[in-house]
Amino acid sequence: MVLSANAQYYLRGEIKDEKSQSLQNVKILLNSDKNIYYSGSSGGFGITVRALYDSITLSLDGFETQGIKLKTDVLQQITMKTLSSNISKGRQKLISITKDQQFSSTYSWFVSDESYFSLVENETVSVNKFPNTAFSLNINKASYSNIRRFLNTKSMVPPDAVRIEELLNYFNLHYKEPENNAVFSIESQLSDCPWNAESKLLFLNVNARKLDMEKVPPSNLVFLIDASGSMDMPNRLPLVKAAFQMLVKNLRAQDTISIVAYGGTVSIWLKPTSGADKETIIKSIEELTADGDTPGESAIRMAYTLAEKTFIKNGNNRVILATDGDFNVGEISEKALEDLITKERKTGVYLTCLGVGMGNFKDSKLETLAKRGNGNYAYLDDIKEAEKVLVKEVTQTFYSVADDVYLNVHFNPAVIKNYRLLGFDNKRDALAETTGELEGGEIGSGNSVLAIFEVTPNISDSLSAIAFPAQVSLKYTLPATKIIKELKHDCLNNYKAFEEIDKEFQFATSIAMFGMKLRQSKYFPITDWSNTEKIALMSYNPENYLQKGFIDLIAVAKKIYVKKRRKTND
Repeated sequence: MVLSANAQYYLRGEIKDEKSQSLQNVKILLNSDKNIYYSGSSGGFGITVRALYDSITLSLDGFETQGIKLKTDVLQQITMKTLSSNISKGRQKLISITKDQQFSSTYSWFVSDESYFSLVENETVSVNKFPNTAFSLNINKASYSNIRRFLNTKSMVPPDAVRIEELLNYFNLHYKEPENNAVFSIESQLSDCPWNAESKLLFLNVNARKLDMEKVPPSNLVFLIDASGSMDMPNRLPLVKAAFQMLVKNLRAQDTISIVAYGGTVSIWLKPTSGADKETIIKSIEELTADGDTPGESAIRMAYTLAEKTFIKNGNNRVILATDGDFNVGEISEKALEDLITKERKTGVYLTCLGVGMGNFKDSKLETLAKRGNGNYAYLDDIKEAEKVLVKEVTQTFYSVADDVYLNVHFNPAVIKNYRLLGFDNKRDALAETTGELEGGEIGSGNSVLAIFEVTPNISDSLSAIAFPAQVSLKYTLPATKIIKELKHDCLNNYKAFEEIDKEFQFATSIAMFGMKLRQSKYFPITDWSNTEKIALMSYNPENYLQKGFIDLIAVAKKIYVKKRRKTND
């Protein structure tokens, strides 16, 4: 039995042993429908359910089987007891999730038949203990449009579908082109925290150079299109076909297009064709029909092989995968796909993932592919989003200005007591003082990437006399080279009251608050939606249709979540 994406409750919990150690891979039987789920590496689980009250049965080798009746809108804190015969044997402790983010990201939570990585929010960190933090930058934007899809169907959003950094990426806020043809520029701003009077917000804004479309190198694009039976719905293959046809209309004669299609079998649907021959390409796309199983692994291999054969030196070589991610033939696990793409990326071919569909959408697979494929990831919930990604923001999506981009932030313990990074959950690969092994992301032309820290000052009265709350180092590699570049930035004490900072920083704050509300963050106060909505309304640009759409989305979410809270209180 498959749960509807319109389920009204999201059962969440954490499972630990009697020593408060997280328990992973606990078998969870949901008694109402007999579906089986498993806890993630942090002991967390999340299950979409239909009723306010349900029961689960937990089992794990070495522990007592446990049945629990529960209220599904309450975060469950569950302790499993060790079997008496097993106490003397001892148990291996789990690797700390804050120390081994790559390990933790190999486990997924499931929503209906959709899959998402089990995310653990970044914690508040003491500067005295860990003054350095580092995290990958990317231009993924899939989370926002996926959230919109849930809300527009009057459904609550699975918390693990919410990635705050992708919500911020979606709006390309506070973009300022770097001066003197520099690859990047960095700006920082210190202000008040609207939800915590004792904290401040530190905004870090990284802007990428905008390429001249008249001078961009020729493209070698392989459209890798899922035409399997699961794509036979209006919001899947027909949407993908319309999206690619819009992209084709902007191709140039020097661009080369190929198509690999898979559904039952894998085939080269369109041999390498000049971008000048738009009619042939569009006709070929239109003739695709959905049928068969989903041999995604074989299709990926064929697409990369084709891209290598038509490789353009110093050009834009990229596979564009469009799918619901529901691979069911060949290697299908996140780990296996990760290994495959890590190998293929060495060819110099980039990967862009376009997700579609609902009900069986595999967000975790596409996120894995995009991250390991040195690429980016967007979710297309409608034709307007397809136009945004493939037409209006085509250079941001497909033309890289830097690879392996990551940010290292060193906080001054004389100024900052502690900090918490909003978003980038499970991507803060280390809090140690070295970041040499951190794998960065790809940044496309004209992108603005925004990171927000909630920080607590070391002094209570004022920061006005203190300089350099933090120092930032941006490291990246230029495309087609292995030369590592570095850009440093001192975060000056440029504190301004929240009402006085740039409107787009204010708007970004409302987006982060929106994300924390949807994630049911333990770091965000349990209040109504009024403050989030108020900040968004006072800062949005009514001429910007994306920002106007966010205002409308807050109103939709408010109705859904307030109605749910009222039902809970009745």
